[in-house]
Amino acid sequence: MVLVGENSGQGNNLRRRRGCGYMNNFLPEESFQSWGNYAKALRSIRSRFKDRLLTRSMDHLELNEMRARSQHEMKKTLNWWDIIWFGIGAVMGAGVFVLTGQAARNDAGPAVLVSYLISGLAALLTVLFYTEFSVELPVAGGSFAYLRVELGDFAAFVAAGNILFEYVIAGASVARSWTSYFATLCNHKPDDLRINASFLAEDYSHLDPIAVVISFIICIGASLSIKGSSRFNAFATIVHILVIVFILIVGLTQANPNNYSNFAPFGFRGILKASSMLFFAYVGFDGVATLGEEVKNPGRDIPIGLVGSMLVVITTYSLLAATLCLMQPYNEIDTDAPFTLAFQATGLNWAKFIVAFGALKGMTTVLLANIIGQARYFTHFARAHLAPPILAVINEKTGTPMNATIIMTVANSIVAFFTSLDVLSNLLSIATLFIFTLVAIALIVRRYYATGVTSNLDRNKLVGFLALIIFSSVGLSVTWAVGKNGWIPYAVAVGVWFFATLGLNLTLKEARKPKIWGVPLVPWLPSASIAINLFIMGSIDGSSLYRFLIWTAILLTYYLFVGLHASYDAARRNEREGNDAVEARSIEADTQRESNIATEARDIEAGVGTSTGREDNNAVGATNMEVGNRESTEIESNSAIDAANVRAGDRTSVETDGNNAIKATDGEGGGKNMH
Repeated sequence: MVLVGENSGQGNNLRRRRGCGYMNNFLPEESFQSWGNYAKALRSIRSRFKDRLLTRSMDHLELNEMRARSQHEMKKTLNWWDIIWFGIGAVMGAGVFVLTGQAARNDAGPAVLVSYLISGLAALLTVLFYTEFSVELPVAGGSFAYLRVELGDFAAFVAAGNILFEYVIAGASVARSWTSYFATLCNHKPDDLRINASFLAEDYSHLDPIAVVISFIICIGASLSIKGSSRFNAFATIVHILVIVFILIVGLTQANPNNYSNFAPFGFRGILKASSMLFFAYVGFDGVATLGEEVKNPGRDIPIGLVGSMLVVITTYSLLAATLCLMQPYNEIDTDAPFTLAFQATGLNWAKFIVAFGALKGMTTVLLANIIGQARYFTHFARAHLAPPILAVINEKTGTPMNATIIMTVANSIVAFFTSLDVLSNLLSIATLFIFTLVAIALIVRRYYATGVTSNLDRNKLVGFLALIIFSSVGLSVTWAVGKNGWIPYAVAVGVWFFATLGLNLTLKEARKPKIWGVPLVPWLPSASIAINLFIMGSIDGSSLYRFLIWTAILLTYYLFVGLHASYDAARRNEREGNDAVEARSIEADTQRESNIATEARDIEAGVGTSTGREDNNAVGATNMEVGNRESTEIESNSAIDAANVRAGDRTSVETDGNNAIKATDGEGGGKNMH
């Protein structure tokens, strides 16, 4: 245990906080202290996996003990205004300036507008789910923490691995796109600023050193100050929005409605395929949820910031996509820098520099928000001991996760240096859809299952209904992916989904109500989100799915040989420390009771002594009264004697006076005889 003093400015006392153990060790857990310990751990994989498979965390553990493992607190400096700008800056940039051209030319044509709306709707539903979770669990782990609480340790790990993968791919993609727009600004082709390594595969042969440099410049800023990063993000995003307004106004002056004559040249399948790719455009808002520990008032600021920024982004994307296709026929749109070259094609060569500058600003804020978000995810990942705990440390001076920020920037830079954009975007979309689906499932579980409240029967009903919702959604997606004709398979899948959701709604009572802010129309909205996400996943190309499965297999290998044992040891240590703390509190309580009993005994003894003293004093007082009465009687007796003596004296005096009178008479008589 480490004793840490914390002064929050509100008179908080010292409190005990649990550290990460031996922070100077890369893997401090017991299973990795010797080869013998590790061999013993490997022999226990089955029992340990069974233990961790469905082990769920709790809200108070994520909010308190997990935070304490970082040794220092993050600084609470952000408000809803900061969150809105972070949300816009995190999302708007790479998607609209990079993928719009690819989606319009290769998949959807002018109907890319519809693709953006479909992807935006699915993303907005997930924003609502993230908002409810982040209000009640404002922690750096974001969806990783939410899934640990609701779906258990193992599901959270698989999701977290894909979350980090998503962020690395996103960071690498935007960094390479930054190079493309910078080249355009300098009147060069994108590959002119890259190194051609012909001995590598085509998708990995254009090496990009500029992407590495810009990533590390952003890393330095993100490591130094979250408030400073927020101010820079707000300034750059305002510039970006001004450029977007310019594109809309000037671009619409060059609009040609004939470009919309063939609105959906690739059909509805092409629209959905474009939607799956354009999910990349909405990546970033989930990273804003990781700022929960740094928000002053999460219950107010996070809902306003997340929902408000997403509505702005969806509207802006739709307008920009529509404008691009009005400016230029879809089959002439450039896939690398669509807006810049669209202005050039219409004769506005000067405008392309403004567009390129705005795109660079937008991509810079996306890179910043990406690195900030992934570093906080990784911090909470390390707090759970699924990565080395040293990466969970918060820098005492800056209040930022500096170690995690540097490590994740290195990963981004390696991928950005080698990998082409089209490979990255498809990989990113499938990981994003997978995570969004898990968050929707977790929300249903949070509302309808609570330990000690939900009966076994209701729990089994919940599992059954969720299974039907998931399998019907997968069936719908697979039917679409294999190109089945006829309406019967779709009707069956949609019917099963509908009645499963209806059964969940009618037969189960919510076990937990949101305390501050809640998603409306549960379970319908999360169930719809599950169906939409899985359906869009069916439109992703097979090679991306294979890469996703390979990455998931790598994650599982790491988990079985490292993460499982680290998290198991950490959980056992926490349990022992918890028991020790309970025992210590029990001993302290017993000691306090004994002290109270001793104090009470002394009080009773003191009370008896006081009573005896009072009785003695009363006896003395009575004796004194008796003595006083005797003295009074004696005084009264003496007074009576004195009074008698006085009366006797009076009689004596009378007698004396009488005798004197006789003597006087006798004297007078004798005098007569002498004469």
